[in-house]
Amino acid sequence: MATILQSIPKEASVTKIEYEGPRIALYTNAPRYLMENNETISNLVNIIKKRIVVRTDESIRKPEDEARRIIAECVPEEAKLQGTIFDTATGEVSVEAKRPWLLQRNAKEFNHAEVTEKMGWKLRIRKATTIPSRTIQTINATLKQSSAERSKQLKQVGDEIFRPRLSQRTEVSLYTLGGFGQVGRSSLLLSTPESKILIDCGINPGARSPMDAFPRLDSLDITLDDLDAIVIGHAHLDHTGFLPALCKYGYKGPIYCTEPTLPMMNLIQLDAIKVASAQGRTPIYSERDVKQIMRQTITLPYGTVTDISPDIKLVLANAGHILGSALCHFHIGNGDHNFVYSGDIKFGKSILFEAASWNFPRVETLLIESTYGLKEDIQPTRQEVESAFINAVNNTLADGGKVLIPIPAVGRAQEIMMVIDHYMKSGEMIEAPVFTEGMISEASAIHESYPEYLAKELKQKILETDDNPFDSEYFTNIEHGDAREEPMRENSPCIILATSGMLEGGPVLEYFKNIAPDKKNKVLFVSYQVNGTLGRRVLDGSKQATMLGKEGKVEVVTINCGVEKLDGFSGHSDYNQLMSFVQRLRPKLRRVLVNHGERKKSENLAMNIRRMYRVPAHYPQIQEAIKLF
Repeated sequence: MATILQSIPKEASVTKIEYEGPRIALYTNAPRYLMENNETISNLVNIIKKRIVVRTDESIRKPEDEARRIIAECVPEEAKLQGTIFDTATGEVSVEAKRPWLLQRNAKEFNHAEVTEKMGWKLRIRKATTIPSRTIQTINATLKQSSAERSKQLKQVGDEIFRPRLSQRTEVSLYTLGGFGQVGRSSLLLSTPESKILIDCGINPGARSPMDAFPRLDSLDITLDDLDAIVIGHAHLDHTGFLPALCKYGYKGPIYCTEPTLPMMNLIQLDAIKVASAQGRTPIYSERDVKQIMRQTITLPYGTVTDISPDIKLVLANAGHILGSALCHFHIGNGDHNFVYSGDIKFGKSILFEAASWNFPRVETLLIESTYGLKEDIQPTRQEVESAFINAVNNTLADGGKVLIPIPAVGRAQEIMMVIDHYMKSGEMIEAPVFTEGMISEASAIHESYPEYLAKELKQKILETDDNPFDSEYFTNIEHGDAREEPMRENSPCIILATSGMLEGGPVLEYFKNIAPDKKNKVLFVSYQVNGTLGRRVLDGSKQATMLGKEGKVEVVTINCGVEKLDGFSGHSDYNQLMSFVQRLRPKLRRVLVNHGERKKSENLAMNIRRMYRVPAHYPQIQEAIKLF
């Protein structure tokens, strides 16, 4: 605090300095000075090596209605202002516009410092989505209602992070709680004499008993109050499904993840409650617990060094797996040890995402997934899989048939939508209506809300042009079952994307009943089909499927349509990509640990890393303790 006060010029008019979670917030009643003299803050950050944010003093913030009027007057008409969201805890206002590039900091007609000075609120410019995301609206409303509680919590978190270290000794241990020698319930504890950080907190959806379904937190001699933070790599249930239960049973501390991971995991967790109830199971948590996560989460952008405890800094980097997925780089002690947790990674570029980041300044220990850890787990190239997809779709559409693609709503659906839009526009794919149903449009709205997390070309299209593929004329979302008449109409070729991906419930089943009997049609699988699911039986050549119809009557569906499976759209790295990722990090690596794969896949990957790169590699099992440093 003293260093900051000595280094800040009087013109900055700093009224108070407070902790705001992992950041130090400088409040000013003359925000224009610091906005126009960026180097003041940059120099300060270099001196104290902490994150600093500039906030406007509450005394200069105009009432929301007046601030809204000022924004409406200042935003040029062609930017197409859609709405404003005020966050009273941080004094920020998000301005949503259809053409956000006209409102960026360098825009001539819209001076950020001037507008901030007029209304006393700091600006955030956001892309307004084609369809507003209900999930993001709920999060914004929840954060607003709890702003006083959040401000208090952020101060407490700051007090914990910036307290003096109790010990100068650095020891680092890892405890494996789930997701080792298996896929599902990823979870581990990173422990030092100062800190206990839980990394991921997933469930194993297919498991029968709690001992196999949930992370083995019972094997640790700690309470939830002993945890300094929880860090989440990405939103899938096998990484976040147990998190609401921790909040339900009293975890009060911070949860760190990327910005899009928060709405994505909320969407998936709330859907899990619905699915459990529909199957007659009692969910392990309620909507209230999912809302509590919203209040405790601190979102971080990629590439920003953030203190999360007195002796641990965290940097999140793109993992290429799903929207907002992150490699978690933990910098422990005074540069004593660097640990990277890969979560799930895709070390290859797709239409939706850039390939996973690999250029860390230092890594001593890497924990890497092994979903495709066998030598024979080689996927076709992007070009091969995209041309196979074009052919599979074109052949059916040319014969006047319909293509049904059962699909997971998050990630895979958006990837396929981008591929369809790209190739229909280029003329390589026959133009036809594309219908989506299920959670797809909500997940797409979240993707569109965070274009900065997408592949460069896609981000550019959304942020800087009017050619937004999510707003493509080819796509029609089916809101209700009553609107299925058009996609079901006879002799009208179309493509239907519907959830779920394995034909296990969801709107896809209604389409399947309609499409399966006609040999002109095709069911095209683009995701993994687990043994025992209807999707797997159809893929294995079953000619009949029994399913529950209306009023609980059993229906028998004859399968005459074509059935095809395409590999290569996976969000995971194949064997070659995993090996080349390790090779990129090789000069600095001291140890590789392998998780998130069937035992033989983890074992094979570890063995080949040892053999080819001469780096010690080990595949721990659940409930092991590993000394890293």
